[in-house]
Amino acid sequence: MTTVISLSAGAVTLQLDPDLQWRDEFGWSAIEEAEERGITGALIVDIGIKSGGRPITLAPPDDASAWMSRATIHQLQTWEQNPSLTMTLLFRGTSYQVKFRRTEGVPIEAHPATFVANPLPGGFGDWYLTTLRFIEV
Repeated sequence: MTTVISLSAGAVTLQLDPDLQWRDEFGWSAIEEAEERGITGALIVDIGIKSGGRPITLAPPDDASAWMSRATIHQLQTWEQNPSLTMTLLFRGTSYQVKFRRTEGVPIEAHPATFVANPLPGGFGDWYLTTLRFIEV
């Protein structure tokens, strides 16, 4: 069974390479906890459930897989220039409402898999290793 990863905004859907890894999938907790001491020295613990904000970083596992075409990156950059845009990410059969995450640098980081001075569309030098940073909203 092939894993489907897609990103949609409005009527446009991009099929992303199924080899992309969700790097921070298990590095986040929906529970937030804060501790403080009251004036009597008693411990006060506040616990709540986050209503959003889960980071989703999709990146290739190595330099030989999960390449993206230049055309796909151009579409992603077009979407990234709209700060109010909410997209639908489909990952392993689960749908997430996401925005680009800009708090850790650029939300789209791409460099050529192999440098070619004048790549032809769809040709060998037209493919990029790309990291995408989203936040669930």
